[in-house]
Amino acid sequence: MENKVKHVYRELLERSRDNIVLGSAQSVIHWDMETTMPPSAVEQRSLQLELLSRIGHQMSTNPEIGKLLRQVQTNPKYSELGKPEKRNVYLINKNYLEQISLPEKLVAEMAKQETVTVNIWKRAKAKKDYGLLKFELKKLFELNMQAAEILMDVKQVKTPYEALIDQFEPKMTTHRITEAFDKLQDGLRLLLNKIQEADKCSENKVLCQPVTVEVQRQISQLITQTLGYDTASPAANGRIDETEHPFTSGSYQDVRITTHYYVDDYTNSIFSVLHEAGHALYELNVNPEWRYQPIGSTCSYGIHESQSRFYENIIGRSKEFWTYFLPKLQKITPVLTETKIENFVHAINRVERSKIRIKADEITYNLHIIIRYEIERDLFGEKISIDELPQVWNEKYAKYLGVKINDDTEGVMQDTHWYSGLFGYFPSYALGNIYSGQITNALTEALPNWRNQLAQGKLKEINNWLKENIHHSSNLYDPEELIKNVTGKILDPQPFLQYLQNKFRENEV
Repeated sequence: MENKVKHVYRELLERSRDNIVLGSAQSVIHWDMETTMPPSAVEQRSLQLELLSRIGHQMSTNPEIGKLLRQVQTNPKYSELGKPEKRNVYLINKNYLEQISLPEKLVAEMAKQETVTVNIWKRAKAKKDYGLLKFELKKLFELNMQAAEILMDVKQVKTPYEALIDQFEPKMTTHRITEAFDKLQDGLRLLLNKIQEADKCSENKVLCQPVTVEVQRQISQLITQTLGYDTASPAANGRIDETEHPFTSGSYQDVRITTHYYVDDYTNSIFSVLHEAGHALYELNVNPEWRYQPIGSTCSYGIHESQSRFYENIIGRSKEFWTYFLPKLQKITPVLTETKIENFVHAINRVERSKIRIKADEITYNLHIIIRYEIERDLFGEKISIDELPQVWNEKYAKYLGVKINDDTEGVMQDTHWYSGLFGYFPSYALGNIYSGQITNALTEALPNWRNQLAQGKLKEINNWLKENIHHSSNLYDPEELIKNVTGKILDPQPFLQYLQNKFRENEV
């Protein structure tokens, strides 16, 4: 006869599986909303997402789950379960306790308000008018504050903001983040000053050549093909679409990315595709044995960003990658035929204090994130208000990056995150950069020749190392535990700073 604890465990997994499948359906609906949905469908879509959120909440809070959890956890044979099984129980229990603490009405209201607010953000951004947005953003913020205050006790955190961060980076505190970001910021400022003193050259024209959208679509396909993300074959498990703000959506065998094409800024789409393809490869490479289980998901948003930033920057801005890829680019982009690799690599690595996060270089990008982190922290700490966001934003950009914000489109409205209800997400980007530095060190120790392989367009060993050490672990560990397993250290900004110092030493790029 089967061990009773394993029988109950299987029942738990079946209930969890249904919720994961429902979540994947919601993901496709969100993808459609950002890519092909007609503008007039917003109200209908908000009702659909509200209903799906209610159904998901009802499924997650079914008392039968609590009963099954008690039966598993109190069973004398519980200790005989393996690590993956215990981790599944832990994750189901965590989600159950959090969901039963949240009123169904609040969950539904949040889902509906997110749809409304992000749609108004698009209109307000086009009109450069934050005033159009404030009322709906306040409502969304207040709903998130309510949820965060409820979740504080369940998650055992000290502040509402930490409750929100935990959704994206489990067990990460504001103290740990602030400590790491302060060290990161100190190192970045020293490096930034050195580079700016050394680099007085004028804007490099190689990046300003006009490239048609159709050619850029071909470039995107070449990039995904080179990285090993299949978006074109009959057995493709991905696709590339166009939207205002690039993102990745999906899991398992259906992972989709988006980009935005600018005729006069062709590298914008190149680096957004590299970035989103990094996300996609992580999702596609989670352990297939754990599909539709809680551990069959990715570890955290910070680890996710470590993968996207690795492919975008550590690979995508390296001389080795362009040694292989530039000739391919030149074949389909005649205006770049005479471009020399040294000039191209220098141009794509140019460091400049800028206003727009997604166009920022490797060094200043982190300052963009630190600004957003500090604003979020103070907003949920009730030190600033929604009305004050543009002013605070502009002041921090003047102080940290020395740039003047002319309107809210290039200021507080440039990102979709807050208007989509993703409060607490932003720290993940800089955490991802920090993790990527640590991961690169570990990769180099394991595969000393990886950069030479990259110069030949060979990414198989690189991809496999990431797959075996990061992707296949899926959600078996919390993020700092995973990083320690892979690199031997917990969160540490120094390897990333050292990577930047080596790269930009004596203004080599």
